[in-house]
Amino acid sequence: MDYDLDLRFQKLKSEMAAKFGMDMDEKALLFLIGVNEYGQGQRNYTKNEKMDLMHVAICTVLMPYGYYDFVGRDEDGWPHFNLLKELPALDHREQQFLLKEAILEYMVQHGYYEEIP
Repeated sequence: MDYDLDLRFQKLKSEMAAKFGMDMDEKALLFLIGVNEYGQGQRNYTKNEKMDLMHVAICTVLMPYGYYDFVGRDEDGWPHFNLLKELPALDHREQQFLLKEAILEYMVQHGYYEEIP
């Protein structure tokens, strides 16, 4: 794992844990991104809705990398995406690196986290 990325991600997790009063891992951060992108706020989501929120988050954070394109929302407000290109075959470490980098970029771009150079 890239040492700099790991440090930056740990700082993000710490700051988010302080805001939400609980430990935040990649899944929790993706869930929050999904809720934010869905735009319906925090409420009790079904198991299927939680899986859909995770999918929305993954598509959203990977858009800047050219993997997905936003196509619009359905009648219930759910965002939908087109797959533009297949993700390359990545080992677990490479997948973690890409997700952490994409989550950090999303949080910075949307003003939820400020990185100090």
